[in-house]
Amino acid sequence: MFLVEGNKIIREMLNSSFKIKEIFSIDLEDLDVEYTETISVSAAELKKISFLQHPKNSLALCEIPLEKPFQELKQQIILDGIQDPGNLGTIIRLADWFGIEQIICSEDTADCFNPKVLMASMGSFLRVKIYYKNLELYLSETKNENIGTDMQGENIYDFKFPKNFNLILGNEGNGMRPKTLENLHKKITIPRFGKSKSTESLNVSMATGIILGQIFAQK
Repeated sequence: MFLVEGNKIIREMLNSSFKIKEIFSIDLEDLDVEYTETISVSAAELKKISFLQHPKNSLALCEIPLEKPFQELKQQIILDGIQDPGNLGTIIRLADWFGIEQIICSEDTADCFNPKVLMASMGSFLRVKIYYKNLELYLSETKNENIGTDMQGENIYDFKFPKNFNLILGNEGNGMRPKTLENLHKKITIPRFGKSKSTESLNVSMATGIILGQIFAQK
């Protein structure tokens, strides 16, 4: 099971393939959904079961779906050891925005059903497929071109992105592990135009947005 918080996402879930077990709400009129397993609770009760310091109006208990058979897509995001739930959720949201339908995560990447991931994704987890795999094995067998971020890589504004690619992003603090780096076909970097040296790197989700924007600008 996993929890989803907020009326907007709950309404979206009712129109998706995800199965809701129960809904708890402090304002059934505002929730405005027809679902038999909807339970009215007080604000104090909702706070006891919520993961948020300031809970939203409603919370749903949902079933984690069975993993669907994997099929490699022509354009994918690969995450190597992303630990921060907020980063993972934001990357899922970015993938949804740019039409990337699938994310493949290393086995030690944050849990995609973590409440903080779901909140940061703003409902995009409903539309982006997420798989957890042994990256060393997968990247050595993929038919796509493995393109990873690296400070010594080619300027993304000069780089010609192929039609079939895996965009690989590494851990927030340590970058990609050596075995992942060995499987890269090309390396790219986002050039810094500002003169200040106090900003050493970009947040991984911020970098993802910039790169995806450049990929689709080329189209």
